[in-house]
Order: sequence, then structure tokens, then C-alpha cells
Amino acid sequence: MVAARDILTIALPKGTLYTNSVKLLGLAGLDTEFMKEPGRQLLLYSEEDAVRFIICRPTDIPTYVEYGAADLGLSGKDTIVEQHKDVYELLDLKYGGCRFVVAVPEDKPKELAYWNQTRVATKFPRIAEEFFLQQGMQMEIIKLHGNIELAPIVGLAEMIVDLVSTGRTLRENKLVPVADVLSSTTRLIANRVSHRLKSGRINPLVERIRQVVEEGGLK
Repeated sequence: MVAARDILTIALPKGTLYTNSVKLLGLAGLDTEFMKEPGRQLLLYSEEDAVRFIICRPTDIPTYVEYGAADLGLSGKDTIVEQHKDVYELLDLKYGGCRFVVAVPEDKPKELAYWNQTRVATKFPRIAEEFFLQQGMQMEIIKLHGNIELAPIVGLAEMIVDLVSTGRTLRENKLVPVADVLSSTTRLIANRVSHRLKSGRINPLVERIRQVVEEGGLK
């Protein structure tokens, strides 16, 4: 019987990142066969590995890790930067790639400096603000929770900062990228206290994951 303090808790993202996250952990030696189809279960447990898995929204994972409800978590770099949680970033897992861009209407000027002191709509105000400050630009940041592409069309903002993968949504709304802001991939993060107190369990797993990533195990 494993003591509760020795159980390792890992937070995994629901949605598009789930399958690759489970595959990665399986390749790193954890028992994940029973996790391929989680259904509606949000808490899974591997007795063989003494590992508990929390299945939650990707944007909640840094919070679970910061407060110690999870020892480890798999989270997008964009979420980590935007939320600025006090967690320890261990590895770039090199999947779930996307990028942040500044986009403007296709019939407008493409020089970024032209848009100084205008309004920008985004779901990621911290990332947007830091980017424009680095460019020496003073912008009015308008936070939205969805349909960012609508903002320039209806006059809410002159430009947007948003995640893109294929760029199809931008094209459909007659927007074009004019600057890259940040590239994002999935990262392995740890609770700072857990990383110290459970190093005997965490460090070997991290090294196995690192080896899988370096060998291109998910490609």
C-alpha cells in the first residue's frame, strides 16, 4: 500500500492535447492503457505506478499545479505565460504547437508601427501588453473571451492578437498577420514544493519523458 504522500498526481488537459499527453506518458513507462478513452471520468488512478491523473481544462492546469493539487501538469506555453503562475517549467514537450500573431484587416497598412496608440482585442491581455511594450507601443488592450476576429470588423478594435495554427480563421475574416508574438508548445510543469519533496519520483520520470521527446517519440 502506497502512502498518500508518495502518490504522484499529474494534471492532464482535456481536448485536443489529451491523446498526445497520454501517449507521451505511456512511452515514458507509465501505465496509460486504461486512459485511452476516459469518458466522463475526471480522476483516474494507476495502482501499478501509484499515479493519480486529474483530467481538467487546459487553462486550469497551472492553477492545480501552483496550489499543489497536482505535482506535475502538461500545459501550453501560452497559458503559462498569460497566467504567470508560480510553477517550475521542466520541459518543452514539442507538441500542440501554435503561435500568437498580431493581425489586421487585409486592406489596411501592414507596418506594425502604424498602429501605435490604437485598440487591440485579445483573449490574452498579458501576452499582448508585454509584446507591445517591447515594441515601444502604447496600446489600449480590450479583453474578449471569444470571436476575436469580429472586433476589427465591427470597429471594436483596429487589430487583434490571437493564436493561429493554420491561419484559416484569419483568412475567412479577411485578416492578415503582421507580426509574430509568441510560439507555443506543450510544456511539463511542476509544483515547486513537490519538485523538491518528491524528487525521487519526479526526476526519473522527467528524464524518461525527456528521452522520449529527444527521440521524437510523438512524431
